[in-house]
Amino acid sequence: MSNDNMKIETMADYMARGESPEILFWVGCAGSFDDRAKKITKAIVRILNHVGMKFAVLGTEESCTGDPAKRAGNEFLFQMQAMNNITVLNGYEVKKIVTGCPHCFNTLKNEYPELGGQYEVIHHTQLVQQLIDSGKLKVPGGTFKGKKITYHDPCYLGRANDVYEAPREVLQKLDAELAEMKRSRAKGLCCGAGGSQMFKEAEKGNKEVNVERSEEALALQPDVIAVGCPFCMTMMTDGVKHFEKENQVKVLDVAELIAQANDL
Repeated sequence: MSNDNMKIETMADYMARGESPEILFWVGCAGSFDDRAKKITKAIVRILNHVGMKFAVLGTEESCTGDPAKRAGNEFLFQMQAMNNITVLNGYEVKKIVTGCPHCFNTLKNEYPELGGQYEVIHHTQLVQQLIDSGKLKVPGGTFKGKKITYHDPCYLGRANDVYEAPREVLQKLDAELAEMKRSRAKGLCCGAGGSQMFKEAEKGNKEVNVERSEEALALQPDVIAVGCPFCMTMMTDGVKHFEKENQVKVLDVAELIAQANDL
């Protein structure tokens, strides 16, 4: 697939040449099939191509990590899905994985090792931070000058894995004001999609979780709500629409912001 600055090769392509990439990009279900999340996938790919990183995807050999099944209580299905993926990953001797989704990140990093899947797993915001710190990726100022950005911590990136600084350090490279919500970092509030809630109807209550969280973000009057997770993207976007603010406030992934700043 090579169009629109999108050079993507599979692990099978690399293996056919007797080569191996620096990193495997685990796209995830949302990044593969959800129309909004596909844009995040493309932003990550554009950044990786821009810096000349040798990366590959599994393509049709990638299957769900099993996170939704496990969170919903189906341990048996999770283990079947995990073992299938581990067989594929180990067959390609994969060592390092970057994910576009904190749910995939958490599952691959923390739950695959006991099933025989030992990999170095990083989230895309961590990779972008590393690329900026090493000087491989420059962030030209100007695009977001005078804008206000607030960052929503994904549960599986923040509280579950203590990754708070990487996305913020990346955002601070933009010429924008970074405003924190009252509940952020370790005290951040879930968007309402975790624990497989993404795939079921809401239970009875006074207010939807994503409405509560979006209200908190909108109180800062930001130009952009930055996220690092496709589930958070859906929930925060729906919350912004609930308040009819979609014309004033954009919900964008950290990778999309960096890709925009670089005009990728």
